Amino acid sequence: MVDNFIDRKHGREELSYPDVQWQHESLKPVLEPTYGIILYQEQVMQIAQVLSGILSAARICWRRAMGKKKPEEMAKQRSVFEEGAKKNGIDGELAMKIFDLVEKFAGYGFNKSHSAAYALVSYQTLWLKAHYPAEFMAAVMTADMDNTEKVVGLVDECWRMGLKILPPDINSGLYHFHVNDEGEIVYGIGAIKGVGEGPIEAIIDARNQGGYFRELFDLCARTDTKKLNRRVLEKLIMSGAFDRLGPHRARADELIGRCAESRRPATPKRKLSVRRICSAYWRKSRSKSSNPNASCQPWPEQVVLDGERETLGLYLTGHPINQYLKEIERYVGGVRLKDMHPTERGKVTTAAGLVIAARVMVTKRGNRIGICTLDDRSGRLEVMYLPTRWINTSSCWKKTAYLSSADRSALMTSAGGLK
Repeated sequence: MVDNFIDRKHGREELSYPDVQWQHESLKPVLEPTYGIILYQEQVMQIAQVLSGILSAARICWRRAMGKKKPEEMAKQRSVFEEGAKKNGIDGELAMKIFDLVEKFAGYGFNKSHSAAYALVSYQTLWLKAHYPAEFMAAVMTADMDNTEKVVGLVDECWRMGLKILPPDINSGLYHFHVNDEGEIVYGIGAIKGVGEGPIEAIIDARNQGGYFRELFDLCARTDTKKLNRRVLEKLIMSGAFDRLGPHRARADELIGRCAESRRPATPKRKLSVRRICSAYWRKSRSKSSNPNASCQPWPEQVVLDGERETLGLYLTGHPINQYLKEIERYVGGVRLKDMHPTERGKVTTAAGLVIAARVMVTKRGNRIGICTLDDRSGRLEVMYLPTRWINTSSCWKKTAYLSSADRSALMTSAGGLK
């Protein structure tokens, strides 16, 4: 319908009221404002009145019956519509064909006021996205920061738009996503799993009072251990929040144990002493002569990425599947997971991606059904393998297996996935 509307508006398609094969000139005044396309609920009711003479109250019932798709009610309304059309001298077959077209559009049509409101919001958001892309995407990700599935797709959209997304940062990060002075999107600390609002408030309060943190020890000395415990520190490190303090995440993780001394309850005098000790240790650790980092090797890339997925719910600084993108594109015909929205049974499709979750369900008949979640960086999709397929493919179902694909004969499931 959308393509027809656009083509008719630009003169690429002949106008008809409503269809080239099945139209009636009496519908021209009703459908002319929308180029012959049945678009609004008001038009549905006007067609009922013009062709079959259905009265106002009955037209409302007629439209509701179409929207709810009740077979028995629809059969009744078809009969009423055909009878009225014949009384008005309209061919019965033509009336029924137009009825079918009306029924097709009535299921998802809006009234005019609703459509106008949606159009205004759509125009406003499109304008913001075009003129303030980074700010717009940061706001959208903040609104959905509790929904990892949506954030995954939004992050991919940012990359597609050429926007740079930085990992969470304890010195420049806020609870929500925001844009820095360079136009880069800084990941919201509030989106880190297992951190919580209390620790984030403690970090931001300490930063506002004493300035940027110089190192991990500085952060530990200036915050309350009750709010910022070891578990929270580990989550922050795995997410990349300490990356700018250097040298790498493995070293920061190793230093957590040394921070314990600086976090024991103490008097103000002891706190000052601890800070001096911590600062001295950090200066020594950065000196070229001692080079304590030599014995601590950086984490392998896969460990870094796994940490990001555990704390952020997605891969941010890279993706294990990047090296296979060309093969995947050739295999699935360029279709990404975020673009796959099957809406009817029997639709043929192919999905490929990284297995990030897998489970098995047993049906009432005792058959095993496999369900795995695929991730191809653009989005995620839950794929269901029916018993026969599961038996043939279960050996490949390892978490973080690089590639997996759905059966080419796909059916829509109630959960919106594929099987």
